Amino acid sequence: MSRYHPLLVVLHWILAAMIVVGLVMGGKVLSETANSDPEKITLLKIHMSVGMLILVLMIIRLITRFVTAKPQHANTGNTLLNKLGVVMHYLFYLIVILMAVSGMAIASLAGLPEIIFGNSGTALPASFDEYPPRMAHGILSLILTVLITAHVGAFFYHQFILKDKLFSRMWFGPR
Repeated sequence: MSRYHPLLVVLHWILAAMIVVGLVMGGKVLSETANSDPEKITLLKIHMSVGMLILVLMIIRLITRFVTAKPQHANTGNTLLNKLGVVMHYLFYLIVILMAVSGMAIASLAGLPEIIFGNSGTALPASFDEYPPRMAHGILSLILTVLITAHVGAFFYHQFILKDKLFSRMWFGPR
């Protein structure tokens, strides 16, 4: 077998897009919008919804990954790089899940579900920095950005240096 299960392929690309959207929203849009700005509630609603959907899709992806047949791990010809590739993929799962959990913890501590989804009319807290999970959420976003950069770098290494057609494993086609 040379390809991942089609559901894994679909989830990979949907999650990739959603994670980038979530990171851009959190790192750029939300951080630059004051909590006193009425638009912040709409932005948080989108960010939180995307985050929750990412968590659900990651759980589905994990289950699918463990119950379906998959190709062997990529072989770069370098034992260290091979092991690093395996570790990086597991780190992706861990960091994305921790990111979602830390986001839900911030939301819970700040009373955001009622404010954002319950239309309680309560103002947002002056800052989310007072909530301990906020620091973890920020650090995890940086780690996730590094992982994504390394993942894209690994794609280029496989595609243009090794020329091993590894990309086709996570694309559509016969298994």
